[in-house]
This record gives sequence, structure tokens and C-alpha cells, in this order.
Amino acid sequence: MAPFPSARQLPLPLIPRAEIEIDPVPDSSNAVARTWLGDPTSWPAGRLALHGPEGSGKSALLAQASRRLGLRRLSGPLLRGVPEGAPTALDDADCAAEEPALFHLINACAAGGHLLLMAGREPPSRWPVALPDLASRLRATASAALGQPTDALLRTLLARHFERRQLRVEPAVQDWLLARLPREAAVLAEAAARLDRAALAGGGGVTRALARSALAGLLDGSGDEIGDGSGDDFVATPDAPSASMGTLL
Repeated sequence: MAPFPSARQLPLPLIPRAEIEIDPVPDSSNAVARTWLGDPTSWPAGRLALHGPEGSGKSALLAQASRRLGLRRLSGPLLRGVPEGAPTALDDADCAAEEPALFHLINACAAGGHLLLMAGREPPSRWPVALPDLASRLRATASAALGQPTDALLRTLLARHFERRQLRVEPAVQDWLLARLPREAAVLAEAAARLDRAALAGGGGVTRALARSALAGLLDGSGDEIGDGSGDDFVATPDAPSASMGTLL
């Protein structure tokens, strides 16, 4: 009988690149993060954490950076065992399945000189971890905050989703949708998918009546169907990186 695999042989929770849909849109809400991502040499110890509320675009920025920088993409809720060091982008890092796995990943990337980009809702110093050594590593991690997306960003995102699906939606209907949908990128993506299916099934265009029917549970701010210790953390500011900024995302 073959021996059980060791912890180092466990398959990593890689995220398929096919899941990536829409590139992030430059906006004042993500300007700080884009500045830091534009110059990885400015990351202390080669490590950076993006943080912000749900729907602020953390995952989209992380996905874009992983493509540009050649980072493998991992999922925090699936992170277990003893990951080997490699250039890594870890989404939902604040929800790591096993704290020791996150600790080992940080150490392995640091030892190998590999970039480590993480994303979570709070600055890393506020992530709910119990391991003192892991908490220390997180406090030493630079972080870049994302704010709530502006109206212009949401409008562009919704239009891009419709364009990607070759779905023609009148500007007045888009305005109507934006006034009633929650201000979250994930909700806009789901709304576009539902409208696309509904328009194909009905054989007509996207109207307000169709939207009311297809987007039940999403409109008027009801987005329930979309899944979703401070003071010593290293918080990034727009002018914090070194002078050589590189090309912004």
C-alpha cells in the first residue's frame, strides 16, 4: 500500500484563472493599492496585503497582479498543510483554513525571496489569529486600503459586464439599475448574468420590467443572495513606496 502523502505533498488550493472575469477599473477608491502594486520592489520583505470592504475590488486587483507578476493564486479558506515557497497571491487570506499553513507560507516566501500578495477585509494586524508568531508576521506586513467604489467605477463595471456578454442595455436602464443595486462588484456581475439569461429566455431586450423579474432579491439594496488589535499595523499611503514606481495597474 502506498504511504499517505506528507503535508508538503498536499495539493495546493489553486484558483483557476478561468474564473477571472473583469479587470479592475482605475478609481480613486483603489489608487493607493494600484500605486503599491505598480512597484513590488517597495513591499517590505516582499509582502503586501490589500484590505477593504466586500465589493471594493480586492480580488480583481489581486487577480490582475497575479497575472502580471506571475504569482500562483491560492484561496485562504482552502489553505492547509505546509505550503512550499513560491511567488503567491492569496485571496481571503484573513480566512485561512489553518493558521499554521498561513504562517508557513509567509515564512517560506520570505526565505525564498518570493513575493507574497494577500487580500482580506481588515488590515493584517487585525486578522483574528491565535498564533503569536503569525500575529507578529502580520503586524510587519505592509497593507494598502481600498475604499468603497465610486459611482463612476460602478457604472464602468456594469457596462463592461454587459459588453462582455454582448448584451445591449439602454443607458437609462443602466442608470435605473445602478440606483437600485447594492454597491458591490459581485452583485453587478450576478445582475448582468441574470439579465443575460432572462433576455435569452424571453427573446427580447433588457427592460425595467425584465430587470424587476430577473433581479428579485437583488434590487433595492437586497443583495443577500450574493455570497459572499490595531495601531501597530503598517498602513500604506499614496506616497509611501520608493521613488521608482513602475507602471500603475
